Amino acid sequence: MEMPHFFVASQSLRNGVLNVASGLFMVVLWLTRLHPTPSVDAKFFAALLPVALFHTVGHIAAVVSFSQMAVSFAHIVKSAEPVFSVALSGPLLGVSYPWYVWASLLPIVAGCSLSAMKEVSFAWNGFNNAMISNLGMVLRNIYSKKSLNDYKHIDGINLFGLISFASLLYCLPAALVLESGTWQAAWQAAATKAGQKATLQLLLWGGVFYHLYNQVGRRGMETTDPWTFQLVARVAGFSVKYTSP
Repeated sequence: MEMPHFFVASQSLRNGVLNVASGLFMVVLWLTRLHPTPSVDAKFFAALLPVALFHTVGHIAAVVSFSQMAVSFAHIVKSAEPVFSVALSGPLLGVSYPWYVWASLLPIVAGCSLSAMKEVSFAWNGFNNAMISNLGMVLRNIYSKKSLNDYKHIDGINLFGLISFASLLYCLPAALVLESGTWQAAWQAAATKAGQKATLQLLLWGGVFYHLYNQVGRRGMETTDPWTFQLVARVAGFSVKYTSP
């Protein structure tokens, strides 16, 4: 199904809705005791806020990029995330990588360059937003390691749920200030094109899969370094490239 106009015109609101769905998913887990409720304090939330900010920027920039060029090509550009991870881990985490790790990035850079040269849907705005998403997601992962190192008792499932709540603090004000004037027209366009029920279903399922995707990612972050995580995560991008029509 083609993306309704509502998703393209109201990116901050859309991301906020996804975070609400993600938060409700976690509330159900906590209320039913299917997963233990985390014990947190104000100091933890202060450390979480920059992580949530980078997460919000990275996700919104990615969605904007998807609306500006082919999703498959946007994922190819996002495959450059390991390059950002290796380059920023040194100054931010004090982690240095051996020469063969740097050498392993050359095929990624070459592949992205070759894809860009032959991509018919190439658009600079889409490319730039995909690169901003790369930077945001890498900084999210790095600052998760740096700022939340003292909160290892909070597992990946709870951590992403809390990130979703914190992300709302950024999404909702941005949506109100920048996009509130477009909501009615965008919703009407989406409801006319896909139907109100289908649009709501897209939001619901999008929120559920968005949450599960990121939740699994947070579990992976617990057991590996940012570079390895970014490299493995990009396999999903290549699968999108070769399975998209």
